[in-house]
Amino acid sequence: MFPSSPDVSAVLTTDLGILLGLLVMAGLLDRASAASRILFGSATATLILCYAAWRWHDTLPRFEPGLDHLWPYLFFAFEMVAILYTLMSIVILFRFKDRAPEADREEARLHESGAWPAVDIFICTYNEPQEVVEKSIIPALAVDYPNATVWVCDDTRRGWLKEYCERVGANYITRPDNKGAKAGNLNNALAHTADLTNAPIILVLDADFAVAPNILRRTVGLFHDERAAVVQTPQFFFNADPIQHNLMAAEAWVDDQRIFFDVFQPAKDAWGCAFCVGTSFLVRRDRVTDAGGFPHDAICEDINLTYTLMRDGYETHWLNERLSAGLSAEGLPEYITQRTRWCLGTMQVALLRVGPFLGRNYTLMQRLHYLHGVLNWLCKPFIVLMLVAPSIYWFLDMPAFHADYLSFLRYGLPALMALWIYSGWVSGGRTLPLFMEVTHTMTALAITLTLISAAIRPFGRPFKVTDKGGDRSVSMVRWRMAAGFGAISLLSAGSIVWSFVSPSSASEISPLDYFNLLWAGVAMLFTFVAFLVCFERPREPEAFRIDEASWIGVEGTAQACTIDRIGMESALLLLPSAVPDLATGMPLHLHVEGAGWIAARVERLGGNAVSLALQPEPAQRKALILRLFTTAVDPIARTASLGVALRGLARRCFRAA
Repeated sequence: MFPSSPDVSAVLTTDLGILLGLLVMAGLLDRASAASRILFGSATATLILCYAAWRWHDTLPRFEPGLDHLWPYLFFAFEMVAILYTLMSIVILFRFKDRAPEADREEARLHESGAWPAVDIFICTYNEPQEVVEKSIIPALAVDYPNATVWVCDDTRRGWLKEYCERVGANYITRPDNKGAKAGNLNNALAHTADLTNAPIILVLDADFAVAPNILRRTVGLFHDERAAVVQTPQFFFNADPIQHNLMAAEAWVDDQRIFFDVFQPAKDAWGCAFCVGTSFLVRRDRVTDAGGFPHDAICEDINLTYTLMRDGYETHWLNERLSAGLSAEGLPEYITQRTRWCLGTMQVALLRVGPFLGRNYTLMQRLHYLHGVLNWLCKPFIVLMLVAPSIYWFLDMPAFHADYLSFLRYGLPALMALWIYSGWVSGGRTLPLFMEVTHTMTALAITLTLISAAIRPFGRPFKVTDKGGDRSVSMVRWRMAAGFGAISLLSAGSIVWSFVSPSSASEISPLDYFNLLWAGVAMLFTFVAFLVCFERPREPEAFRIDEASWIGVEGTAQACTIDRIGMESALLLLPSAVPDLATGMPLHLHVEGAGWIAARVERLGGNAVSLALQPEPAQRKALILRLFTTAVDPIARTASLGVALRGLARRCFRAA
């Protein structure tokens, strides 16, 4: 039943040698080098393939009718999907493209000639409040470009937004219905502006994204390549996503999309298969018009646009620079809704008759890259199975695979170590064990249910917008999700206890039991951390650390201070020494560079720290938006720190929700 078991020390010595070899590779190899990527990736893939071969040859029972025999094969099938996705990812990451030198060259050329093409900026909005949409409109109006026109495309027909646009100088567009969702909104704007500006290039923004002043100067030159129909820039966020926020890890752990934007998209661009991600992208008007407009036969119009244009021989080019920042999903329901929408949209495009699987004029490489995207979502059911497998073993006596712990240490542990170390290396320190697994765990069940639903009825469901803004100042418990993760965690813990107290438990623990005990412990840990995420911590309005020397004006006198953090509504000051005349509720003024003296009120005092509530005038509010949301002041970590993240997790475990 089990393979021959070598001495424990021999297996661990081999694993230690592999670990040291991997760490040496990670320390010596340059991830910017294609040869290094191929070398490290191939070593990792070899260990994963050895594991897969062991799984196939030594861990599956004879295939016979019966649930206890079918269950290991079901588990194995989904595990192989995950392994295939991982191997494809490694091959994709062999290559990497940095378009910054190209952008430099073309920006200089256009600056010298002065032949900057006209640009229409479309801001797509659906029911966002003013405090959200203004952070997109004001920076777009202030973009540093000689010939750009801002169009606010309102799909909820709000009178106040029309008045606001007139007041600040933006153009307002609406339509009588919401046919075609976001793609329909864009097509309405496309037709409306064709008779007015008819700019050859269109910049598309979601209503919560603020652009850097130089976004157009950095990007329009990339259309010198006739193959480029879309130029896409990455999304950055000025708030923590709900998993980062609820685990108190925003300053130690990058958001899960950072790896996709900073690592995978530049790699896909090198293969000619980068794709549009829905906001902060530019598209040639003639290309999208010739294609019949923005496609709306799938709920993800972005990737659909890329593959629609691919049929005509055009590409999406990726400029990996921070040229915009937006609002990440703030709550767990919104976060999960967003991911399930992306999953469903990917499946819908895959099923289209003109899509990358069934349509004509796609290259093999383009089809394989789309398969890679589909496999990303098809991996999620494996996570669900992996979490419940040890409980099924202990309570139903059905192992997911037949293996002793020594065999797993010999084949499984090296593959896991290689994957973790390679991922950290190739991502530039953007991944963390445990935290990345918890991130995938949070959405696994919802995406699995979406896949089942898509298999039955892939089309016909409406586009669901991710809610942004609103009051997030109170704690929330997502009881349904908490109950699910809590139940799995308790089942895993219960299975460990059951292994010792069950009337049918053996007097000695078998190697298979040892293996499933360890597995149950891992599942319990992951689901317990996911359970903690379901207790949503209150959020304060966005505030940015600027560490700026300044002054406060109190009753005609000026007092030096340092602005530690500042947002649209609040500021935290550090004074050289306590000011005896300050008191809670006292009015004063704070000087902010670029905005002048802003009226404020003292909210809290603590030693030499002072919290202020700001009351900016409309012009000052504009200045604050431009100061805070259009510069690279990131409150979210760019690289990960396991120690800091674990300390945040420990605080979260012992702090009330």
